[in-house]
Amino acid sequence: MDTSDFSKLKQAAGPFATAFVDVSRATENGEHEHELRVRAAADQLREQGADDAVVEAVTRVLSEQVDQPAPVGRLVVANAGGVVLDEVASVQVDQAVATWGPLPDLARWVEHRDGTVSFVLAIVDHTGGDVAVHVSDVPTALEEQSIEVDDQRADDIAKVSVGGWAQKHYELRAENAWRDSAEEVVDAITSHVRAGHRLVLLAGDPQSKGMVKDRLEGSPAEVVELGSGQRAEDGGDEAMQQAIREALMEQVVQRRLSAVHELKERLGRGESVASGIDDVADAFVRGQVDTLLLDPTKAAETELDPTKYEGLHLGDGVPRQPIRADQALVAAAVLTDASVTVAPYQAMGGEPVAALLRWDQPTNGSHEA
Repeated sequence: MDTSDFSKLKQAAGPFATAFVDVSRATENGEHEHELRVRAAADQLREQGADDAVVEAVTRVLSEQVDQPAPVGRLVVANAGGVVLDEVASVQVDQAVATWGPLPDLARWVEHRDGTVSFVLAIVDHTGGDVAVHVSDVPTALEEQSIEVDDQRADDIAKVSVGGWAQKHYELRAENAWRDSAEEVVDAITSHVRAGHRLVLLAGDPQSKGMVKDRLEGSPAEVVELGSGQRAEDGGDEAMQQAIREALMEQVVQRRLSAVHELKERLGRGESVASGIDDVADAFVRGQVDTLLLDPTKAAETELDPTKYEGLHLGDGVPRQPIRADQALVAAAVLTDASVTVAPYQAMGGEPVAALLRWDQPTNGSHEA
């Protein structure tokens, strides 16, 4: 994931309270259950030494009503100055996070965000299309546009089966109308692709999908045709929703596999790569890290001692004492604009972390100095 989402934290000073909690209220006793989850997070923060003012700031935000269907997870990070990060997503929080410490506890949120995908959903037919931009952890579209042919072209399409001597004439006019509507849909899709949404999911009429896909050839978009879905379904086509979920899951798997394959290739060459806590921390000192690969569970079981890495910057006011490795390295990634992706430790040669580097430089081993 792109750590620019955490840019607000760059200028913030710790210590920090971090809470990642299920804030849905979908069940019959949803209100009461929500109160209990928020109270439990507040109690854990106080037990770890968090100031009352900070706990109250976190509790206030977590207690707010979120008007979206379950599941709903909310991440809140606060310091003495108040709430510095507040994010909501459609995610099941199986194990809540509530920690007080020198750095934000972001690894579980990173794990979730690394599994999200932005995409363009285009549902097309002969008369136009519905084009929308989505992020997989947000239940509603970020942008929507409905494209319809004008009355004259719609009339041309309707007359395609008139028969008789005029049949060929109307067929040609209908085909031209189909092409025109496809072009307008493509223009709408292309504007979103240029904005950075490179995955396009196409649903609807098979012939119209083919026209749109052909016109997108050569663009940076990755186009996936869905087998289900028609316009005016109001999101009620369960088969299409399942096809979307499967396409998005495949994207996440491919993205993570790509990072792991790149890691293994670089390890094989011994170039532009770091493996293990020490080498990755050294690479952060030199500003080399392009992508941090992290196993959140394994990294949380390991500590990093900043005093062993001269020049390792983790933020203002961070004490020079051992810190959970996942928190330290995610902080280093945020401060150096490195991206973060999740990988199992088995794929990293048994190490909890690894890194793809921006350039190759032999590791001098500052931790051995």
